Amino acid sequence: MMDFAHSGYGTGREALLAATVHVVARKGLRGMTYRAVAEVAGVNNTLVAHHFGTRDALIEAALQWSVAQSIGLSGLQNLPAGEDDFCRSIMALIRDNPDMQTFQYEMILEARRRPELAGAVKNLYESYISTLAAGLDSLGFSSEPGLAQAAFAALDGLVLQLIAGVDEQAVERAIRTLWGILAQPANTRTLTPLPSQ
Repeated sequence: MMDFAHSGYGTGREALLAATVHVVARKGLRGMTYRAVAEVAGVNNTLVAHHFGTRDALIEAALQWSVAQSIGLSGLQNLPAGEDDFCRSIMALIRDNPDMQTFQYEMILEARRRPELAGAVKNLYESYISTLAAGLDSLGFSSEPGLAQAAFAALDGLVLQLIAGVDEQAVERAIRTLWGILAQPANTRTLTPLPSQ
């Protein structure tokens, strides 16, 4: 179990958000109670209610917090300029933060059952995609419409595969392939548009 008192998250609101992420990643949303969060954070469960009021407010705050943390840790806005560093940074993000990624997937799936989470999930994707678009621009990669979204969709799927236990070497090869596609000049990139329906 993570020691939140010594994790750099402190003992206040941020520790409760980190504990929420951990609990949901391990037990699913149905296993997230004030008591479970307080136990992981090492505080009294009345403190959870004091900081957030409702379970839904805690869930939404934890989702926003996890996205901000994940984007900060990912370096998507300041992407490394080489394939090896790019691949290493993406793989490290996944290896070092599996609970954060698992928590976000739990929330994405839960939004299908609970429409009140749809706005927060939409913001999650918009945040990641706009950050990645800025990172691609900083490298001088062409950012034709849809490129950042397509690249993020690929990374999102690869992260899910790693969390699910798919072969790490295969995922790394796919990340390198994505880098190769992104690094191509726009006029030579071979992206085939989908046929009109």
